[in-house]
Amino acid sequence: MSIKDSDLKHLITMSCKNNLGYMYFLNNIVIIEFDEGVHVDLKNTKSLFKQLKKYFGENKPFGVVANRVNSYSVKLLDIPAFRNQLKNLSGYAVVGHDPASIMNAAIESNFCLSDDVGHDNIYEAIFSVNNKVKKRLKAS
Repeated sequence: MSIKDSDLKHLITMSCKNNLGYMYFLNNIVIIEFDEGVHVDLKNTKSLFKQLKKYFGENKPFGVVANRVNSYSVKLLDIPAFRNQLKNLSGYAVVGHDPASIMNAAIESNFCLSDDVGHDNIYEAIFSVNNKVKKRLKAS
């Protein structure tokens, strides 16, 4: 289910569309819903990073929840480079809604340096990422 169709839609402060899909901004978290069939890699994420930096700045801790409402691919070897682009990224989660997307979330978890990032519902993912952001805010 898309965040815009959930009972959490009232938390959305801003949304935008880019070449990869939709971004829904909450206070300290962005929910990204990539379009069907896109391939996410370092070459095509420039506008995504620009929008993240515009909303959160260079220093404010924030988190990302990838809500897998569509099927897409990620160049897993680019994940460390993604993190280098976003020094203030404090938490990341992937929500899978079917067996294939849950499996992809588990695979992505293996390439992340944080705890298990795969979740089967948006509420759990937002809670987890928000806690990581809060810890980073307290530490700064």
